[in-house]
Amino acid sequence: MLILQLAIILVAAKIAGSISVRLGQPSVLGKLLIGIVLGPSVLGLVTETEALAAFSQIGVILLMFIAGLETDLDEFKRTGKASTFVGFGGIIVPLVVGYFAGIMMDLTSFQSLFLGLLLSATSVSISVQALKEMNQLKSPEGTAILGAAVIDDVVVIIALAFLMSFAGGEVDLTIVILKKVLFFAGAILVAWKVVPWFLEKFASLKVTETVISAALIICFVYAYLAEYTGVAAIIGAYIAGVAISVTDYKHEIFEKVETIGYSIFVPVFFTSIGITAQFSGIMNHLGLIVLLSIVAILTKLVGAATGAKLAGFGWNSSLGIGAAMVSRGEVALILAAIGLESKLLSNDLFAVIVVVILVTTIVTPPMMKWFFTTNRQTKSAA
Repeated sequence: MLILQLAIILVAAKIAGSISVRLGQPSVLGKLLIGIVLGPSVLGLVTETEALAAFSQIGVILLMFIAGLETDLDEFKRTGKASTFVGFGGIIVPLVVGYFAGIMMDLTSFQSLFLGLLLSATSVSISVQALKEMNQLKSPEGTAILGAAVIDDVVVIIALAFLMSFAGGEVDLTIVILKKVLFFAGAILVAWKVVPWFLEKFASLKVTETVISAALIICFVYAYLAEYTGVAAIIGAYIAGVAISVTDYKHEIFEKVETIGYSIFVPVFFTSIGITAQFSGIMNHLGLIVLLSIVAILTKLVGAATGAKLAGFGWNSSLGIGAAMVSRGEVALILAAIGLESKLLSNDLFAVIVVVILVTTIVTPPMMKWFFTTNRQTKSAA
């Protein structure tokens, strides 16, 4: 069954991606939409399974690993201020507006705060693909987006730990924060001292493809440890890519990982987002879905764009950066699942939030295309 599903996904994803490009949109938009068509909500040709979910997780990990490999570390350092402003701008506005939206929905204060935190989450895995297709991944805007995503993830998870502890959850804040500090400190130390040594030693083994195997080992270990310490696996994979990007093996690894990732795993990830969508019963909550979708899109767009503007970007660039931060993706889905388990979200509100997350994910690529294209045209005219 899995083999047939993979064949269907790959054929559909490549064709849908090509159609999307012909219509002037990033290919990732076509892949997201075709997932909805293939899934239980429409044709039912592909269903969500544990095996497919595993393929999807490997896909997003490899996607962020590739983004790390393409990161210019010097540019990353130069955009530190912008990343900080964008990250916090993209947290504060959704948090405040989301809180008051929750109060208006007659949620408790803790539930409203959780809704605000949920809307503050960001997953740039979709944005990374759109940036790559527009040749913006290595630009100051692209680097600021990736840095802001790291900040966003860490701050939101720590804020969630505070909220859970006050709401009665069994959370030790000291351990939560200590785990994250240890992860980032250890990740940097290992990247500096261990990664180059490991690549060199592993490359000398008398078997085939040792360099790429070593790179994937580093990627998966970083991703696992990031997830284990409460940081998203995609952040760990991204840091692993950055660590390897400063070694002599960068180009060889990039070419081979890109081939592996984009031939099967990455298309499965994009398509699976649509496949997992459930639309049964949403007509009963359509008004709330529309309202929360607008709030989710505008608050992240305005907050992150304002942060980028304060950091010195022009308005078109700032709006492009803001648009890239709109997608909530798998990070928000994880938070929503935590909220459901902790009774901070009802079953009905959880279903609504899942659709809202899907909406933010689908609208992100065309929004980015619009703002970045406008920015290029403005620069050309100048």
